[in-house]
Amino acid sequence: MKIIVPMAGRGSRLRPHTLTIPKPLIPIAGKPIVQRLVEDIAKVLNENIEEIAFIIHKDFGNKVPEDLKQIAKNLGANGTIYYQDQPLGTGHAIMCAQNSLSGPCVIAYADTLFKADFNLDKNADSVIWVKQVDKPEAYGVVQLNDKGNIEALVEKPKEFVSDLAVIGIYYFKDANILKTELQTVLDNKVTHGGEYQINDGIKAMMEKGMKFVPGKVDEWMDCGNKNVTVETNSRILGFLKEEKENLVSNSVNLENSNIIEPCYIGENVVIKNSTVGPFVSLGNGCVVENSNVKNSLIQTFTTIKNANLDNAMIGNHATFNGKFTSISIGDYSTLE
Repeated sequence: MKIIVPMAGRGSRLRPHTLTIPKPLIPIAGKPIVQRLVEDIAKVLNENIEEIAFIIHKDFGNKVPEDLKQIAKNLGANGTIYYQDQPLGTGHAIMCAQNSLSGPCVIAYADTLFKADFNLDKNADSVIWVKQVDKPEAYGVVQLNDKGNIEALVEKPKEFVSDLAVIGIYYFKDANILKTELQTVLDNKVTHGGEYQINDGIKAMMEKGMKFVPGKVDEWMDCGNKNVTVETNSRILGFLKEEKENLVSNSVNLENSNIIEPCYIGENVVIKNSTVGPFVSLGNGCVVENSNVKNSLIQTFTTIKNANLDNAMIGNHATFNGKFTSISIGDYSTLE
């Protein structure tokens, strides 16, 4: 089994945090989004992962490929790096990794997390992972036939088609077939708004009678902008607490302070005269003094003083000393 992860997007809705780090590498409860994604996929598949291919942008720098290869290695897989230098859509991104498109494969976009417990139907030609939603008109949804198989994909339906939204994770029993259909899409320049889309390859497979079935997830969490990323951090912390995972490092220096779980507290964090939690992630080397922090996502080596933070997101090596509550500041920023 292979996992293909397109992640070359700029993450503009999550700026300023994505100005210095790709969005899929922003930590959620102490782990990069993309690491949590592939680990969760591996749990659902429950089989050996031989390769994880990451499609990135050349501007991500030299360290990112090494970090991604290590994520793959931790799962016992080979890490492969491909580059998409132009934002030409999901179909184009996937074809940038065409040398890895063979055999059974999962394709997953690295801006979403999920929680699921279902058996993958490997007799189907493809499984499209979906989540029941309240407002299907805001999403791309699947249309099912009387056998419960997927017969169509409908983008933001004005009239009710179904309430099963596509979350951006797909299984293909033979990725070679998808590759062939997407190559036809590229050759014929079939675009939507100037972009090539995976849906056109999928629709061509459906027209040839291939069996597509839904895989329903229990939770679907977005990491598109600051507010939903902070919310996703809180939800993941809640799930990890239920699983009784230890999230607080033994090296934390706690002075006249309280930690209200669930929280992720990294290595060598100092907390003085403060209350942290619930639903807070503090990265390695952070210092929190004379503050109350809840429902917040703070990365590494950041100093927070005299603050009352709620729904805050702060990057690496930042300094915040003030009265603002719901803030979003990037790496190496100083507010005093």
